[in-house]
Amino acid sequence: MNDDSRRATDTTAHTQVITERKNPSMCQHQSPCPSAHSADRESARLVAHHPEQGWSLLCNGVVLFEDTGELLPDGSVIAPQRSLDVTLTSA
Repeated sequence: MNDDSRRATDTTAHTQVITERKNPSMCQHQSPCPSAHSADRESARLVAHHPEQGWSLLCNGVVLFEDTGELLPDGSVIAPQRSLDVTLTSA
């Protein structure tokens, strides 16, 4: 084997680079949209809308479902708000 066919590897110069990934808020709007935990979280702007699949993603990280349920960025679930259809009859 000649030197041109050898693969050179340097095992002595290992540098470990650690980068911290910061999770900035998805919302970059001025003035910022409501946070995922605020009462008006559903008024944040749409980032992705998939009506064929029944969900939408808001810029605050909330996933809204067609049945009015929600999934928050921390994994918390907001149950669907179903209306009660009540028929009133008079006697």
